[in-house]
Amino acid sequence: MNRLLENISVSKVDGTYVKLLDQMERTSLIILDDFGLHPLDAITRLALLQILEDRYGKKSMIISSQLPVPKWYDYIGESTIADAFMDRLSANAHQFDLKGDSLRKKK
Repeated sequence: MNRLLENISVSKVDGTYVKLLDQMERTSLIILDDFGLHPLDAITRLALLQILEDRYGKKSMIISSQLPVPKWYDYIGESTIADAFMDRLSANAHQFDLKGDSLRKKK
């Protein structure tokens, strides 16, 4: 997730934003790991919504987060965008709540 947010910010500055969105639209599976750890600004909120819109009903996404789903609205920040984001995300979603200790501790 951190790298995606950085790529979005850089692409807005260097003029490759549309190219980045096109590349993400063609990708078969996008995995957003650690969703909710870094704050979203207006640009990244809209970019994530666009990515979801482009992929809706066509391509897959996996989102992992330690932030409970009901708190995603507050994390996204703007209620209209949060509603649109969650609507597109949850329409065809499978949610798995995992419990237990971190597997990283066992290494």
